[in-house]
Formats: sequence, C-alpha cells, structure tokens
Amino acid sequence: MRSSSSNEWISISDMMAGLMMIFLLIAIAFMYQTDQEKKAMANIAVEFERSRNDLNQALRHEFRDDLPVWGAEILDDNTIRFNEPQVLFARNSAEINEKFKLILDNFFPRYLTILARDQFKSEIDEVRVEGHTSSDWRGTDSRQIAYIKNARLSQNRSFSVLDYIHTMQASDPYRDWLQKVLRANGLSSAKPVITASGTEDVNRSRRVEFRVITKTEERIFRILREAENLS
Repeated sequence: MRSSSSNEWISISDMMAGLMMIFLLIAIAFMYQTDQEKKAMANIAVEFERSRNDLNQALRHEFRDDLPVWGAEILDDNTIRFNEPQVLFARNSAEINEKFKLILDNFFPRYLTILARDQFKSEIDEVRVEGHTSSDWRGTDSRQIAYIKNARLSQNRSFSVLDYIHTMQASDPYRDWLQKVLRANGLSSAKPVITASGTEDVNRSRRVEFRVITKTEERIFRILREAENLS
C-alpha cells in the first residue's frame, strides 16, 4: 500500500509532466505558426516584387521620353516625382501653374490607363497625390512655425492637384474607382530630398509625387504587426 506522501509525489509529478506537455505543444504550435508566417511572407514578397517590377517597366516604357521634358523621374517603388517647383506652383501658393496643368493633361490620362489595367487595378489599395515642401518658410526662423505653415501649404497643393485630375474628362470612366483609391496627402517637410553630403536639397524637396500603395504591401504590414504582437 502506497503512503500518502508517495501519492502526493506521483500527483505532483503527473501535474508537472502535463504542464511540460502543454508547453511543448505551445512551442511546437508557435514554431509551426512562425514557419507558416515565414512562408507566407516569402510568397507575398515574391508576388509584390513581380507586380512592382511589371508596373515599373510599364511606367518607364510609357513616359521614357517625357520625364526629362517634365523635370520628372520614376523611383524604384514606382513613385513618379515632379521636381521643378517653379513649374508646379507659384511660391507660397496652392494654385497650379498653367505649365503644370499642361503636364497633368498629358500625364494623368496615360498614367490612369496603366493603373486601370486588370493586372494592376485589382491590387491597388491607394493612389496618393503627395505634396512636399522644403523645411524653409520665408519670414520665420522657427522650425515649428515653418513646419505647420508648410503642412497647410502642402495639403492645399496636393488637394489642388487631386481636384484638377479628378475632374478631367479622362477620369470619367474610372470615377467610382478613383473615389475609392485616390488620396491627397500633404507631408510638409517630413520627407526632404537629401544630397550625398547629407544636407537638404531645398529646391528638389519642393515637389509633387504620385505614389501607388498596393494591397500586397498592406498584407505584409498586417503580418508584421501580427508577428510583433506574438513576440
């Protein structure tokens, strides 16, 4: 006949073994989940890179002859950047210059036609018109005041461009879709153009950009956030 102390020891041993089994199952499940997340991330990354490259090639092919004339460039992430501030707006004004209107008249219908292709359209989450300024503001040495004034100016400028392109006749067939994806963002001097020497290129910081955000990017961000919450 077993003693009570022996029964107590067996009970504790059984309990510890059970707990160890639970922890082992949790660890296996977590490792499996992590492995699945890695595979998911890898698949999404391949899909994202292929789609981004296809769009980049389409944009470069379409606008290769126009970019130097417009003072524009296409970045690797498919952002189209208009770099000539004297062409875009008058200083401290959100009214679009006539020369920039002519550029938009030429650029946006062709840009929209590319984005609306079946291979790209279904994957687009947002099309952002972004207004950027330098960190300067004439008449003040306060960086805070300059930032706030530039924030208002950049937002007004991006909205002016959005309003102009949205009311184009070329936008009519895509108006419902554009209302879902087209955004105007003013970023003030939050993302200045930095030279190789590490200083701000004040002139090139004053720019307008068209930026595409894909649903694939959103899926990557969501997986990263979920993984961060598990860690």
